Amino acid sequence: MYKGRKIIALVPAYNEEAKIGRVVERTDHRLVDTLLVVDDGSTDATAAVARARGAEVLSTGTTRGVGAALRSGMEYARKSGYAIAVIMAGNNKDDPSEIPRLLDPICDQGFDFVVGSRFLPGGGCGGDTPLYRRLATRLHPWLMSRLAGKRLTESTNGFRAFRLSLLDDRRINLRQRWLDTYGLEVYLLWKVLKLGYKHTEVPCTKTYPCKALGYTKMKPVVGWWSILRPLVVLGLGLRH
Repeated sequence: MYKGRKIIALVPAYNEEAKIGRVVERTDHRLVDTLLVVDDGSTDATAAVARARGAEVLSTGTTRGVGAALRSGMEYARKSGYAIAVIMAGNNKDDPSEIPRLLDPICDQGFDFVVGSRFLPGGGCGGDTPLYRRLATRLHPWLMSRLAGKRLTESTNGFRAFRLSLLDDRRINLRQRWLDTYGLEVYLLWKVLKLGYKHTEVPCTKTYPCKALGYTKMKPVVGWWSILRPLVVLGLGLRH
């Protein structure tokens, strides 16, 4: 347990056999009680590699999307009695040694939701970062800040931690099909801000792997619409 809390790290992964092993190996198990790789219907050896390195694996059976995979992981975590969930990417972009930066504001200062920001002092972004990603990760928090009423430097970074008790709030409905892809993480952040939960950002680093290894599964147009869509439909009151 980290500071008396039962912690689970949720790692959604799809066809990440070349990188998932490093994610598991780099995670200090003194920081998290369980590292759960949620295998979203991979057709390669992602699940086998993760298990071989010591992770637990939850397989969805079919490819449904990162949001659906995270939802499955969150449901598992709640049923299993974990207090806090940490989210990390399955392609080794996040630095697991920075997990305490996410957990300490929750454990020591009473925050409910903490997002890692590469744009705060002490954070950074390296590796083979695609140009459209550099632009979009600046534009999205700018838009969300204005719509949600709180200044943000990050709104799309998946490296985050939160109290799982948030999901007991019936005003937060993750079981909507339109959240099956990248929109779920934006939706959850929006709800946290609008419902008055305590939110903060901490500096983190984000390192994109080389293009030869595949730095992202997100498609520029379809993927970015899926993370812009929550701002549109929630901002206009079309969804809840």
